[in-house]
Amino acid sequence: MRKTSLIQLHAAVFLWGFTGVLGRLISLNEGLLVWYRMLITIITLFLIMWKQGEIERLPRKTIAQLFLIGGILALHWVFFYGAIKVANISITLICLSSSGLITALLEPFIVGSKFSFKEIALSLMGIVGIYLIFHFDSKYQKGIIIAMIAAFLSVVFSVLNKRIINNVSSKSMMLYELTGGWLILTLLMPFYLKSFPSISLFPSSLDWCWLLILSWACTVLAMDLSLKALRHQSVFTQNLTLNLEPVYGIILAFIVFKENKNLNASFYVGFGLIALSVAFQMIRVLHYKKH
Repeated sequence: MRKTSLIQLHAAVFLWGFTGVLGRLISLNEGLLVWYRMLITIITLFLIMWKQGEIERLPRKTIAQLFLIGGILALHWVFFYGAIKVANISITLICLSSSGLITALLEPFIVGSKFSFKEIALSLMGIVGIYLIFHFDSKYQKGIIIAMIAAFLSVVFSVLNKRIINNVSSKSMMLYELTGGWLILTLLMPFYLKSFPSISLFPSSLDWCWLLILSWACTVLAMDLSLKALRHQSVFTQNLTLNLEPVYGIILAFIVFKENKNLNASFYVGFGLIALSVAFQMIRVLHYKKH
């Protein structure tokens, strides 16, 4: 099952690699983008589960927990797309590599697992990569800070999911978390729009096309795969594997937006360190499977 779950995890990360490009293609600001993404996903997922008879009633305590986790997910997405719009896709995606170190430090406190110095060492490789990228161009520093907040929120989301995942089906988790996140974001939206006014509150025809792809392929399908994989993989392995998301996303950014013209040697050195940390972790996972 570990090999199958690893394949599921990489498939999910591949789909997530498209989210950065789609986020930049959508003209809405980051708050409205996430609001519509969550709404479309909730409606789609509810219809699928209702048709298949999978709507699950959960205890109020569990629902409250899932709603809170969904709120963290919503904030993660807002910061993620905010970083893309402030900096660019490549910078934002590469900063998500910090999730490995944050997970290695947080998971023992929240889940009760032991500290792994090997995991911390691997994660530090990614942090060195971020340091190199941070100093190559000052205009991207604000975007990097926002992206680091997004990375922290993604770790909190994953760690809290790990605590509850064995008690709820993956689809139910998605439905309740996204519903909770959407409700929390809806309550915050008036304050958000007052602070960050938007020219338009409604997506254009082309925006709707990108939003549907973002919601159906990059959210419903990708989250289902990742939650199934999380049942058989550690949170650290999941988050370190997420470091492959920049590989797919950056390649697409290079092709679609020609972002490679704005990047220098220090970016690629940092990117290489992150790729090595992922490769070493995969070797550790496969070695563990054999023993």
